[in-house]
Amino acid sequence: MGLRLWEKYLLLGALAILGIMGVSFVVMNDYEPKAINGESESAKLSRDIVARKAFIDHEIGFNSSLYGNADISKRDHVKDMMKFAWDGYKKYAWGANELRPISKMGHSASIFGSGKTGASIIDAIDTLYIMGLKNEYNDAKRFIETELNMKSIRGDLSVFETNIRFVGGLLSIHALTGEIVFLQKAQEIADLLLPAFDTPTGIPLALVNVKTGKANNWAWASGGCSILSEFGSLELEFNYLSNLTHNSTYSNKIAKIRETISQIPKPDGLYSNYLNPRTGKWCSKHVSIGALGDSFYEYLLKQYLISGKKDLDAKKLYDDAIEAIENHLLYKSAKNNLWYFAELKGARVEHKMDHLACFISGLFALQSSNEPTQERKDHFLELAIKIADTCHESYARTETQIGPESFRFTQDAEAISLRETEKYYILRPEVVEGWFYLWRVTKDEKYRDWCWNFVQAMDKYCKVEAGYSGIRNVYRINGDYDDVQQSFLLAETFKYLYLIFSDDAVLPFDQWVFNTEAHPLPVAKNV
Repeated sequence: MGLRLWEKYLLLGALAILGIMGVSFVVMNDYEPKAINGESESAKLSRDIVARKAFIDHEIGFNSSLYGNADISKRDHVKDMMKFAWDGYKKYAWGANELRPISKMGHSASIFGSGKTGASIIDAIDTLYIMGLKNEYNDAKRFIETELNMKSIRGDLSVFETNIRFVGGLLSIHALTGEIVFLQKAQEIADLLLPAFDTPTGIPLALVNVKTGKANNWAWASGGCSILSEFGSLELEFNYLSNLTHNSTYSNKIAKIRETISQIPKPDGLYSNYLNPRTGKWCSKHVSIGALGDSFYEYLLKQYLISGKKDLDAKKLYDDAIEAIENHLLYKSAKNNLWYFAELKGARVEHKMDHLACFISGLFALQSSNEPTQERKDHFLELAIKIADTCHESYARTETQIGPESFRFTQDAEAISLRETEKYYILRPEVVEGWFYLWRVTKDEKYRDWCWNFVQAMDKYCKVEAGYSGIRNVYRINGDYDDVQQSFLLAETFKYLYLIFSDDAVLPFDQWVFNTEAHPLPVAKNV
C-alpha cells in the first residue's frame, strides 16, 4: 500500500526537519517481526514506510552536507570507490563469492563450498545501503530473495566465515531496513551450521557439509582442535537471531560455549588459540591477538555493549583476558618505543604482530569510552593510541604506504616484515578500523589524514581495470597483484573509510555494535 501524495510531502517535510536537527540514522531498535514466516498487512505497511523513510533519510542526510563534521568530498570519493568495485563484481563475477579484477572472472574461496553463494553480495549489501547506493542495494536484495540458496552448495562451509559474513550481513541489513526476507535467510543459513555444535563440550567444529550434515575441524589445526577466534565469534549474531525469532536454539548454543570457556583453567589467565572440542582441554600453547585469537576478545566486549551493558559475565571474561594479555604480551620496541603485542608459542615469545591484530586499537578505543572510571578510560585510550601509532608505522615504512600482513620487531628492525611470506596486503580493514574508532573517540584529525593517505595509496597501487586487487609485496612498486577482490573490502574496508569521513550521527556507537565483519547490529534497549 503506497502513501498518498499529501502524506508523502508531509513525511518528506518532517524528515527534512529531523535531518537538519541532526537526528541519528535509521534507528531500527524498535522493530520486532511478529512472525518469521509471514506478516500481517499492518506489519507490512509499517515495514514499507520504515524502509521508505530510510531511503529519504539517505537523501536528506548521507548525500548532503547537513551533518556537521562530515568531510563530504572524501566521503563521496570512498563511495565512488565502492561503486567502482561493485560494478566490476556485478559485470564479471555476479553470484560468485568474489571477483578476480584482472582476470575479470569469478573467484570462489573454498571456505564457502562450491556453488553460487555470492559472498560479496551479502557482505556488501549493508554498505551499499548505508552509502545510499539504491540501485546497487536493490540488485543485491533481488539476488538474496531469488537466488541465494545455501542448501544447494557442495562441500564444506566454514562456520565462522559463514556466520560473520552471511548470518551477520543478513541480520545487519534486516536491522537497517526491517525487510523480513533478510531475517528469513539469516535463520535458514544459521540452521545449516547447527550440526557443528554437536560436541561434548558444545565447542563447535570449524566446518559443516550442508549435504551430509557432517561436521569436522580443519585438518591443519593443532591436533584437530577448534580455533579460539572461530568459536568465540558467534554470539553477537546467534543471540540477536534468538531475540528476533523468539527461538532460544541459537542463544542456547552460545550459552554452552560460554559455560565451557568459563570453567576451563587458564594458565596465567591466557587463552590458547586451540581448544579440544571433545575434552575441553587446551591444545598446543599459542596465544595471539592476531590470527586465530583476535575476534574472541572483540566479541566479549561487544557482547557486553550490545546487551545494553547487562551481560556482566562477558565484561568480566573480557577484563580478565585483556589483563593477562597486557601482562604477558605487551612490549615496547627498543629504538622508537613502539608499543605492540607479541605472540606466545609454547615458552617462546615471538615478537611479531599481524595486520589482523591492529583491530585491537579500535577495540581499546571503544572500551575506553565505556569504562566507569577516568583511570581506566585513560589507560585503554593510551593503549589504543599507542598501538594505532605502531600500526601506522607498519604502513609508513613501505614503498606503497600500505601495511604488510605481519611485521616484526628485532634489535635492527621495527614494524617491518622480514619474511617474503608476510609482505602481502589483501585489502584488509583492521588498521583503518582502529583509526576509525579513534577518530570517533578523540576527534584527532590525524586519523582522518591517515585514512585519506591510505585511500590515495589504494587508488594508486590496488586499483585495476575492473576493481581492486591485493598486492604481493607492499615494499615494492611493481604492480604484482594477487588478482582477488576480497568480499571484506566491500563489507569492512570501504565501510570504515566511508564512516570516518561521515558525521558521528551515522551509526552512533551507543546504538550500534559492529560485528567482526563490520556489519552493524543494534544495541539492546535499556528498559
